[in-house]
Order: sequence, then structure tokens, then C-alpha cells
Amino acid sequence: MANRLSQIATRTGDDGTTGLGDGSRVPKDHLRIQAMGDVDELNSQIGVLLAEPLPDQVRELLVTIQHELFNLGGELCMPGYSLLKEAAVLHLDQALADHNATLPRLAEFILPAGTRSAAIAHVCRTIARRAERAVVTLAANEALNATPRHYLNRLSDLLFVLARVLNRANLDGKGGDDVYWKSERLARYAAEEAQEGAQDAP
Repeated sequence: MANRLSQIATRTGDDGTTGLGDGSRVPKDHLRIQAMGDVDELNSQIGVLLAEPLPDQVRELLVTIQHELFNLGGELCMPGYSLLKEAAVLHLDQALADHNATLPRLAEFILPAGTRSAAIAHVCRTIARRAERAVVTLAANEALNATPRHYLNRLSDLLFVLARVLNRANLDGKGGDDVYWKSERLARYAAEEAQEGAQDAP
């Protein structure tokens, strides 16, 4: 099998353009390149997450997601080409349902905090949202399959759920539960409850 990358420094991008998979060249700030870059950043950040201690099931899922994101990036690289399959979206839907079923219902907004792995999962989530926005912007200007947009939308939701899962896995001893936002509304409510309790006491 021939090497696909025989030369890394080609210098062909010195003029501010880059090549797409179909052989065409576009400016490096082109909407398609921005979307590809966000997907690449997301995949790289998931690689950072994979360097952390993780439950085996989560690790296996993230490795699969990395391959699917590479397919997504390949599809973005080749205008008019379909590479990411709808089955990949369905796989995320199933993983989302399975992991969410193990978690208690949220009582309030949570902070992107807890264990290191959970915090990194939240970073991945925010990059997934940015990548989704970039794909939506691209689709508004060029013909694009819907699957990449659907995939990134589901993935950001899944990464939120996985952050909660990783806090409970607590593999670094710094988590154990969600880190709830201490909103002023909740603080006032708690104070009012305490005051009413004191008034009702004999």
C-alpha cells in the first residue's frame, strides 16, 4: 500500500490557499476550511481526553468517535462527497440513551468542573458546538449533507452526558458528583426556606 503522505512541508500553501480533496484550492479562511479545522481540533481534544484514566466503555466509545470524526472531516474536505453514514448518528443516539439512563436527573445547571477527565469532556463539548456552528454556516452557503450537522449536534450532547459519567467514575479522586451552579435564585430560595422554617419552629 503506497504512503498517502509522502511529503508534509509542500510549501503550496504559502500563498494563503489550501487544497481540498477534489484538487481545488480555496483560501485558508474559507468557511469549509474553518469547519474542517474545528472538527480537527475537536478530534485532537478527544485525543487529550483519551490520555486520561477512563472507564473501558467510555474509552471504546471515544475511539470510535475519533474515527467517525475523521470520516466527517474527509467529507468536508471533498465537496459533494458523502462519507459519514447515518448509522454513526444512530450510534451516538444509542450511546446517549444508554449513558443518560445511568444518571440522576439534573436539579440545576452544572459547571464544567469536577475530575480532570470530566472537565476535558466539557472542553470537547464546547468545541463540538463550535464545529456544529461552522458546519451550519457552511451549509447556508454551499450544498452540504445533513449528516455532519446531525452528528456534531448529538456528539455535543453526548459529551455533556459523558462528563457527568466521568465525574461519577471519579478515577482521579477529585469528583464523585456534578458540580452545581450556585445561582442567586437558589440562594434566595434556600434563605427563604430557612426563614420560614425558623418561623414555624415552636
